[in-house]
Amino acid sequence: MRAAFSTGLRRVELREVIAERSNVDISVHRTAVELREAMAKLGLDPAPDATRGKLVETLLERFVEPALIQPTFVYDYPRDISPLAKGKPGDPTTVERFEGFVGGMEICNAFTELNDPFDQEQRFLEMGRDYHADDEQRHPLDEDYIQAMRYGMPPNGGFGMGIDRLVMLLADKPNIREVILFPHLRRREAREETNGD
Repeated sequence: MRAAFSTGLRRVELREVIAERSNVDISVHRTAVELREAMAKLGLDPAPDATRGKLVETLLERFVEPALIQPTFVYDYPRDISPLAKGKPGDPTTVERFEGFVGGMEICNAFTELNDPFDQEQRFLEMGRDYHADDEQRHPLDEDYIQAMRYGMPPNGGFGMGIDRLVMLLADKPNIREVILFPHLRRREAREETNGD
């Protein structure tokens, strides 16, 4: 995996890299129905009730992520899979977000935080309507968060990195269990519970 670092960094728009790897241009297929039909032509069988955001994520996971071996920053994500990210000026369907990939896996996620309480409330309401209650991607309406925004949330951003994945890459280990400090602790705790300790 270390060889991935020898080729330099690549920076590519999400729409562009999905089109490059799957021949589906998500900017042309603006609705879930249209995108589902394009995916069906590729032989995929997406869930009939999947949102457009879920379909975009499926294309990303299936066609793009495994191919991103060299360090790559993918940017300009769709609004419907980034409910807490600020919109890109002049494009209401895209947000200021990027993810970093190396060795076929995501190692970081970052975005400019949305600080408009009216926009954020609308997004929460849309997700409540479009996602099932048991969907982990669904963000319920958070009145306290919206109220805090109304008091005045300054411009800010966030960056999260999977340190264990980064160590895995730097140590050239194929399995994350090889770099986690206590990989077998959970099994031991389960045995102790079974034995009544």
